[in-house]
Amino acid sequence: MAQQQIFLVFLLPLTCFVFCTLCSVTSGLAETEALLKWKQGLPKQPALDSWVSPPEANSSGAQTPCSWRGINCDSSGRVIELNLNNTGLEGTIEKLNFSALPNLLTLNLQDNKLSGNIPEGIGVLSKLQFLSLDKNHFSGSIPQSLGNCTDLRVLSMALNNLSGIIPPSIGRLTNLTDVRFHRNHLHGDLPQEFGNVSSLIVVHLSYNNFSGHLPPQVCRGGKLVNFTAAYNSLSGPIPMSLRNCSSLYRVQLQHNQLTGHVDQDFGVYPDLTYIDISFNRVRGELSANWGSCQSLEALIMAGNSIRGNIPGEMFQLKQLQKLDLSWNHISGEIPTQIRNASMLYLLKLDRNNISGMMPASIGSLSNLELLDLSMNRLSGSIPYQLGNCYKLLNLNLSHNDFNSQIPYQIGNLYSLEDFLDLSYNSLSGKIPVDLSKLNNLINMNLSHNNLSGSIPDSLSTMLSLSSINLSYNNLEGPVPNSGIFDISYQSDLSNNKDLCGRIHGLRSCNVSISHWRSNKGKAVISIVASLAGLLLVSLVLVGIFVVCSKLKSRIIEQNSGIMKESTFSILHFDGKNLYDDIIEATENFDDKYCIGQGASGKVYKMVMQGGEKLAIKKFRCEEYDLDLQILKAFKSEIEAMTEIRHRNIVKLYGFCSQRSHTFAVYEYMEGGTLADFLKNDTKALKLDWLKRVDIVKCVAEALSYMHHDCDPPIIHRDISSKNILLSANLEAHVSDFGTAKFLKSNSSVLTAFAGTLGYAAPELAYTLTVSEKCDVFSFGVLAFEILMGEHPGDLISHVHAFDDDPNINFKEI
Repeated sequence: MAQQQIFLVFLLPLTCFVFCTLCSVTSGLAETEALLKWKQGLPKQPALDSWVSPPEANSSGAQTPCSWRGINCDSSGRVIELNLNNTGLEGTIEKLNFSALPNLLTLNLQDNKLSGNIPEGIGVLSKLQFLSLDKNHFSGSIPQSLGNCTDLRVLSMALNNLSGIIPPSIGRLTNLTDVRFHRNHLHGDLPQEFGNVSSLIVVHLSYNNFSGHLPPQVCRGGKLVNFTAAYNSLSGPIPMSLRNCSSLYRVQLQHNQLTGHVDQDFGVYPDLTYIDISFNRVRGELSANWGSCQSLEALIMAGNSIRGNIPGEMFQLKQLQKLDLSWNHISGEIPTQIRNASMLYLLKLDRNNISGMMPASIGSLSNLELLDLSMNRLSGSIPYQLGNCYKLLNLNLSHNDFNSQIPYQIGNLYSLEDFLDLSYNSLSGKIPVDLSKLNNLINMNLSHNNLSGSIPDSLSTMLSLSSINLSYNNLEGPVPNSGIFDISYQSDLSNNKDLCGRIHGLRSCNVSISHWRSNKGKAVISIVASLAGLLLVSLVLVGIFVVCSKLKSRIIEQNSGIMKESTFSILHFDGKNLYDDIIEATENFDDKYCIGQGASGKVYKMVMQGGEKLAIKKFRCEEYDLDLQILKAFKSEIEAMTEIRHRNIVKLYGFCSQRSHTFAVYEYMEGGTLADFLKNDTKALKLDWLKRVDIVKCVAEALSYMHHDCDPPIIHRDISSKNILLSANLEAHVSDFGTAKFLKSNSSVLTAFAGTLGYAAPELAYTLTVSEKCDVFSFGVLAFEILMGEHPGDLISHVHAFDDDPNINFKEI
């Protein structure tokens, strides 16, 4: 008996070991089979090349997938992590057998191209702690069964196409710290059960169609750090628990219909850096308590019904960078304490009832980039100290009652770019000549004032200016006959005292039509009345002369953009928000938004929330599809475009360079490419002779600027009709700088051939030398193409010797 007992003592552990080993082997086989079966149902996936059968065997002889890419196992060889983040996966997860993966703790499939529904079977993963399916194309509803995953800490399904409601079962996930459903198509009321989850730290619900009330106890546990529910249809009060939620770091509730009182529903937040409650129905007056939020960098409350004065304490915030109180009913004066907000780069107080004078201390805000005080009741003179805000990109003081003269110091704001708007005031005196120093400015509006005297000729030298409005003043004398005034409309100069010039609707100044153009070799237009026969060839030759002529050097101060790896830069926009907007608006660059394709990638059309259109040029150089030549083209394009400011060169808004996406953001051109326009018989009819000559002129001016006004000169190297874009009014813009080169002085640039066959000079193709001649020859070919309506083909080779060949059919040209 004793021997039997001793035997059993040794036998039982051995039996348990064998049984557990058999279970482990069985489970390992089940996991392997489930994963391989899922792979087989997917399109070919390079990321899963290591998923092969049989995988390596462990010491027990069990087959496990632990050596596969994206798989991690515990000490017993059981799969606990499936992490295939940003690997280019396509297909669905509907055939993934989750029941064969009972020990899974982490499931991370974010930033791929997966689609279809999220299966209800995912609820069997009772041990799951981390679930991330964001940045895919999943559709359908959120599985109710997720309520069974009670160990979940992180639940992220953002940036998909999910619809339906958030299931109330989510309220059972009492361990949740991070939940993200933003940028989907979810709707309905938010589960009030969110209030049961006291461990919440991050809640992202923005960009959906949610209605009803926010959970009042969303900050029940006092741990909430990041709370966003922007761009929904939420109504009712701002959650009462937010007032005492001192842990808050970032809050975004903008563009809803939330109610409440700005002086009652918010407290003091020592760690808060960003809050946006704009475009809701919030009332009350601004509290001095906001001055106690010492970490605050952005305070955005536009589009509400806030009244009262701006507390001076707000400007004691040393970290404050963005203050937007526009579209409210704020009154009183701008506090003089504004001088203390030295970090401020955006100040929007427009569309209020602010009165008094503009504080001269605003001139001490050396980091200010955008200042909008329009549509208020400000009076007095514009302080000359404003000219010290050297970083200003946009200045709008319109619709006030400013008087006296425009300070000439405004001309020192060399960075002004998008707009200078002083319209609808009572400004008097002459237009300062110094305004012509604003070489980056695109839009200038001085209309509806009492300005007098003549228009300074120097305004015509502003190369970046694309619109100017001087109407409703007391201006007199001749209108300058070049630059922006070549493309101005009558309405831009109407209702003045005694202006004269060539623009339709103005009286003649008795100036010969031959003086329409300045003396910079722009005689290309003077022969427009005789566009037949041999004069067509002369036109092209004169056009080439325009570009070849050495203009007087004008080195223009530029804002140099420096390209950095793995960075995102959006000029004049909130970069992170715009990046998310781009991904959402293009559905992660779905082909249905593609409007063009080239060797380096595709171009997509994006429509922003406010209706503004952008062109997104996405380069084909992601981590899983890396092309070093295309990456080089991207760098070349960004380096060139950040040095350029000209109205006939397409405008770069920003760029993104990271592993998942590499793209550039440009202004959108309604007309598309010149090549497509010429090929379309209906569209081509819109290009009369004057329009065609204007296109030639615009390209010539852009090239002249690049060759003679940039330091160092920039050589495009691929001028062709497919790289000329047309705006809505058919104004030409040079684009696609992927092959551009900087031409440094006293150096010989040799490089591989670049350009489009039929446009590149043959002799340059084999010498591999980069100079302005590369662009000049291509410009000549382009000029022929514009006038003929098609590429000139073999005619180019005959032009050099047309004196020796009397058989050239100029009628055909």
